[in-house]
Amino acid sequence: MENKVVAEGKTTNEAIENGLKILKVSKNKVDIKVLENEDKRSFFSILTPRVVKVELTLKEQANEEAEVSKRNNKIKQEIILSEEEQQKAQENAEEFLKVFIEKLDEKISYKIEKEKSGLKIELNSENLGYLIGYRGETLYSLQNILAAIAGKGIDNRVRVILDIEGYKQKREKTLEELAQKVAKTVIRTKKPVKLEPMKAYERKIIHSELQNNDKIDTTSMGEEPHRRIVISLKNK
Repeated sequence: MENKVVAEGKTTNEAIENGLKILKVSKNKVDIKVLENEDKRSFFSILTPRVVKVELTLKEQANEEAEVSKRNNKIKQEIILSEEEQQKAQENAEEFLKVFIEKLDEKISYKIEKEKSGLKIELNSENLGYLIGYRGETLYSLQNILAAIAGKGIDNRVRVILDIEGYKQKREKTLEELAQKVAKTVIRTKKPVKLEPMKAYERKIIHSELQNNDKIDTTSMGEEPHRRIVISLKNK
């Protein structure tokens, strides 16, 4: 999806509307820069048709939401497994998990749910923090491994969603609480705060939690995997 366009119109408003139609977003989702103003016309151009040019740039939050939505839509469109493929994926995952858990010598229970796009897997025990890792890094690595194993012998890509001890739900709640806490600090001190680098889905949680706060702006900066959110006061 494009994140920047240059649009034209007879007036500034018309040019902006044309740009919004191209990006398929509302006006509050873009930054607008007038490149050629309708009022700045030279004597020699007075007989030529009036043209206003504006540059519309998708704001960071909208851009990330669009990318996540694009990925989700792609998954929904491309991954449709037959019942046989779902069953095969489950058998592959179960075969791996039985050996994996036995090697760990832990009392781990697991639950596998078949879905049209793949499998939803939950692991539970008392002390599985080492399988979650710092900020879920180990969990997501294991999720990728399970996806590869579940898809063995299946032509279509198998999507696996793994959670361990309800980590993902807890992490989402933690991020929402962090967003509100930092927002209050920014309002009190009037100084922006940079958060630690996060994955795209975590940044989206922060953006969503504060999107209705009329005093706060959230923007992302940096390159992956060190991309982070800056929470600041809105310019008035």
